[in-house]
Amino acid sequence: MSNKDKGYRKTMEELQLELAGLHRWLKRSGHRVVVLFEGRDAAGKGGTIKAITESMDTRGYRVAALGKPSEAESTQWYFQRYVEHLPAAGELVLFDRSWYNRAVVEPAMGFCTEQQREDFLHAVPHFEKLLADDGIVLIKYWLAVDQKKQEERFAERAEDPLKRWKLSPVDLASRNKYAEMGQLRDQMIERTNRPYAPWFVVDYNDQKRGRVNLIRHLLEHIPRKETSIPEVKLPKLKGKPRREHVTDKAQWVPDTFADE
Repeated sequence: MSNKDKGYRKTMEELQLELAGLHRWLKRSGHRVVVLFEGRDAAGKGGTIKAITESMDTRGYRVAALGKPSEAESTQWYFQRYVEHLPAAGELVLFDRSWYNRAVVEPAMGFCTEQQREDFLHAVPHFEKLLADDGIVLIKYWLAVDQKKQEERFAERAEDPLKRWKLSPVDLASRNKYAEMGQLRDQMIERTNRPYAPWFVVDYNDQKRGRVNLIRHLLEHIPRKETSIPEVKLPKLKGKPRREHVTDKAQWVPDTFADE
């Protein structure tokens, strides 16, 4: 392992301790936090969300990654299917793409009309003001990556059978719309950036550096009182440690792992 990788791992361990403290504070205070992750395809949204939640109690956060709307959902108020994923007291919700699909991806790919995009850009500041007024902390990130780096990541996914599932038809079609999507992004930020729902851009040409910078920024921008994780002292076990004795009605899975 290189010194750079060692440094990254050490930094991430320190940040995950802080994130565990954040989760503990949310649980105690009842605050609600929503973080939106938007950005280029292959920028690193999923990997960042995994890094944030890796050491968190699964009962304290939720990841919302909504697919294509159903036929019924497409007839609803646009924000309706997102509202049901908003946090309850003490929860952190991370949106892997969000309602902002209507501002960039959908118009670029022809999935909505220009009027629908315009209606969204007009409505979303009011929608987010309702969230903020109700006490929800809302932070919005755009993960930026140059097209050359994006193409390298697409090529890596295409070559790796374990990563090919990440290449959707939309990803492939978006390769020829890099400039157009950049223009749509800028219009989105200019029209929806508000003090109560600010946009932050993170350089993700280096994904590890981007993760560290984003997580540090996130921790700094959630107004909280530090909550340390108390030490736990295990009482001495009574008697000798016991072995597992499972009823014969169950079947053991064969041990096929070969020690090297």
